[in-house]
Amino acid sequence: MKAMLGFIGATIGSTIGWYIGAQVGIMTAVLVSGVGTGVGLWYGRKKAVEYGG
Repeated sequence: MKAMLGFIGATIGSTIGWYIGAQVGIMTAVLVSGVGTGVGLWYGRKKAVEYGG
C-alpha cells in the first residue's frame, strides 16, 4: 500500500509541479516537477502509514 500511494502521490506532485514550472520555462518545469515528485512521494507514503499500510 505504501508503494502504491507513494507512486500516486509522486505522479500527482510531478504533474502539479510541471504545470506550475511551465509558466516560466521548460527548465523550470523540469526542476519544479522533480521537487513535486519528492513532495508527492513523501505525502503519499505518509498517508499510507496513517491508514495502516
